[in-house]
Parts: sequence; C-alpha cells; structure tokens
Amino acid sequence: MNDFDFNTTRSLSVQRGGAGRLGDRLAALGATRVLVITDPGVLAAGLLQAPLAGLQAAGLAHRVFSEVEADPPEHVIEAAVQAALGAGADLVLGFGGGSAMDVAKLVALLAGSREPLAGAYGIGQARGPRLPLVLVPTTAGTGSEVTPIAIVTTGPGEKKGVVSPLLLPDLALLDAELTVGLPAPVTAATGIDAMVHAVEAYTTRRLKNPLSDCLAREALRLLAGALHRACRDGRDRAAREDMLLGASLAGMAFANAPVAAVHALAYPVGARFHVPHGLSNALMLGPVLRFNLPQAADRYAELCDIVQPGTGGDTAARAEAFVRWMGGLSAGVGLPGRLREVGIGDADLPQLAADAMLQTRLLVNNPREVTQADALALYREAW
Repeated sequence: MNDFDFNTTRSLSVQRGGAGRLGDRLAALGATRVLVITDPGVLAAGLLQAPLAGLQAAGLAHRVFSEVEADPPEHVIEAAVQAALGAGADLVLGFGGGSAMDVAKLVALLAGSREPLAGAYGIGQARGPRLPLVLVPTTAGTGSEVTPIAIVTTGPGEKKGVVSPLLLPDLALLDAELTVGLPAPVTAATGIDAMVHAVEAYTTRRLKNPLSDCLAREALRLLAGALHRACRDGRDRAAREDMLLGASLAGMAFANAPVAAVHALAYPVGARFHVPHGLSNALMLGPVLRFNLPQAADRYAELCDIVQPGTGGDTAARAEAFVRWMGGLSAGVGLPGRLREVGIGDADLPQLAADAMLQTRLLVNNPREVTQADALALYREAW
C-alpha cells in the first residue's frame, strides 16, 4: 500500500428536515451574524424560508446574497466578499448547488483572511484563516460540501480552482427534503455528475487509495440504484436520500483521489457555452470512458459488478458492458446526448480542444494520456 493522506469535512449530518433547524446549530458554532449565499432559483423556490426563520428564532442576524451564477465568475466572488465584510459576518452559510457552495467557500476564506482571490488559485496556495463555514446542498451532484475545491470561471473557456483543506466546512448538512422539488432534468444531470466523480476517483492515476475506493464504490452503488427512481418520481424520498448521500460519498472520494479527463473536457463546454456542469460531464462521459478502456479495463470490470450485478464474461467483456451502461445513462434519463444539441457547432470543437489542454491539474490524473489531437477526436465523437 502506498502512503496516502485523507481529508474530509469535519462534521456531516444526514437529517430530513434538518435545514429548518439550522439556527441552533449555527449558534452553537458561535455565530451571531450570518451571510447566507445562494442563487436566485433557490430563493424563488422558497427553500430558504424555513432556514431563515430558524436563524431569526435563534437570534442570529443574517443577510442573504443571492446573486450567484452558474460557473461563478470572479466578479461574483468579489461582490459576495464585500457583502460579507459589509454585514460583519462571523459565519458563512452556503445553501444551494455546487456554485453557491463554491462561492461560500471562497467568501469564508477571503473575508476571513483578506487575501486576494488571484493569490489563492492552485493547490495549497490559500493562506487563511477563514470564517466558520456551513454548507447545505440542494442538489445531489457536486459533493462540494465535502471537497476542498472551489472552481471559478476566470475568462472565456477557462476555469481555475482553489484547492486547500481550508475550504472544507465545519458542518455539512444533507437534508433530502430540499431535493424533492428538483425537476427531472436537473436530477439526472447532477446525478450523472456524481457518478462521474465516483468513476474517475476509482480509476484515477494519482492518489488512488483504499478509503477513496470504498467511498467511490458505495457512492456508485447508491447512485446507480436511485438515479432512475428519482427521475421517474421526484417525491421518492428514499431515492432522494440515496442520491444525496451517494453524491456526498463520491465527493469525499474525488476530493482525495482526483477526477480526470471527463471533467477536463467538460469544463470548456460549460465555460464557453454555459452548459450546466452536470450536463457537460454527461455529454463527455461515454467518449472518454471508451477512450480510457485500454488502460482502465480491470477497474471498469470491477465497477460493472456494482452497477450490473451478475454480468457474465471475462474482464474485457465486463469492462465493455460497464462503458456501454454508463454511456447510455443520458438517453435513459432524457438528457441531450450530443454537443450539437446544446448549441455547439463543429467549428467550435478545435477551440474546445485547445481549452481542455489548459486543464493540466485534471489531465494528469487520467488513466490514459490525452493529447490535443485526442481531445479534438473526443469532442468530435461527442458532437
């Protein structure tokens, strides 16, 4: 066994209806003035009504920053930091999808340390300290509540990450009731995103370790069993809970055994064409798995035994069956299956390939080396 480190969120709570009881938990962390970071969709859906009432009942002053955008750009981070400083916040609550939680992580860091965002990009560059931080996901996908990573859009076609244990929250709350109203397309895209996290963590070339392997396998078992159920019946609370816990376990896995080429090729699709992150991953999933098959067959065969128990044949046959099953997920849950279906033209593909090659932090983890020519071929296959 190789030496390895494993880090995750200090405290994880799985509690149906727990969001309405957040006030007392935040007060116990010493909060008196809370900045709540969310997005307009969560606010409009009324998901914050009970949590905000709980903050008020606990005597906590609060301000809501709801200008979070998908794939948040730097100016959103900077505006949220100013909101935290202006409110004198002593705790940051991130409430929403991955973008809201990523913004909350960075606000807790930058408002606490007063360091510049530009100086925090990369691995281990953040200095801290940060403000106390609590994260509550409202989608079952990113696993951001248990990852030390925040992704920022820094320009057309480019994203950068801040990677530091400082971004792990003090508390993550998984409340499946918050996900009951998610539309089927969002459920599908975020769920496939979580499954990609599990698969890439299990097959990563760097930092793969026994703990991440266990988490990735259990995450994939939960997600594979619940995805179609949750898409068919959004009020299936058992499926919703499995999805939410599966996404969190997958997040723990890839936080320590990092993702690779599916994400590297998905990021430019989201950054240039504003395709939601989960859907971007779903579009690139099949081509990248097929590309990796020569180097990852053993591990794909092991994962086949989880998603399709009883599949016969040798390692090669089971690996191919796994790739087919994963590649067919989008069609099975009604998502677009081609880049052309989300507004991307054939002439855009060379630029996407060039953008993907900037994702060196991710490409180095892939089981098979990806050249720019390979990236272009993968985009053409997905188109």
